[in-house]
Amino acid sequence: MNGGAVSVETRELTRTFGNFVAVDRVSIRVGRGEIFGFLGANGAGKTTMIRMLCGLLPPTGGEAMVAGLDVYRQSEEIKQNIGYMSQKFSLYGDLTVGENITFYGGIYGLSRGQIREKREDLLSRFELEGDTLTQGLPLGFKQRLALGCAMLHEPPILFLDEPTSGVDPKARRGFWDLIHQAAAGGTTVFVTTHFMDEAEYCQRVSVMAAGRVIALDTPGRLKQEYGKKSMQDVFVALVNRQGREEA
Repeated sequence: MNGGAVSVETRELTRTFGNFVAVDRVSIRVGRGEIFGFLGANGAGKTTMIRMLCGLLPPTGGEAMVAGLDVYRQSEEIKQNIGYMSQKFSLYGDLTVGENITFYGGIYGLSRGQIREKREDLLSRFELEGDTLTQGLPLGFKQRLALGCAMLHEPPILFLDEPTSGVDPKARRGFWDLIHQAAAGGTTVFVTTHFMDEAEYCQRVSVMAAGRVIALDTPGRLKQEYGKKSMQDVFVALVNRQGREEA
């Protein structure tokens, strides 16, 4: 990370469920305007991590600050200062695209004039039709709409949990173009994914396995360090190394 402002910082962040350790002493720092990827197979702890950072799940131990706010004492303030896109599509299928935008604009406390302005801008930039019923949209366009609604109130930080799961490769590339546009405007983007090729779109990546961070660097440096041509090969090498160390 460059030496600029810090958007997200954790120290030894931990979450357990009974005897199961879902997130195990994770320490990271994410800078303002950075696209930070949290990579790992399903069950690695990525979603638990992101839910703690969004103020939706209290940690068991450690520390975390999001947008300068403490996850223990200021979880409600955190929710007001972030955009969150969950794994599960959370918009209303029986509303039109425009109606969903208007509804979420109201939730975020925007005025009618602001909602109108944001709606027109979002429809144009994300290539959406306001009168289309949301449930009839292809999955890739549903995800675009969900991202747009998460950005309506111009949050400084976006948390995207597996945002392209189930989306075809072409739609995934288009979605990542929108992510890069947001980051270029100064928005910090924290994204989880199990698609290793998507690591190439991130400025830095943290690789998780069994709740732990087993590598953290730029995709280029990780590929160089492990002598691999792709992040998929890097991931396999990291998991194999982790298995040998735990054997």
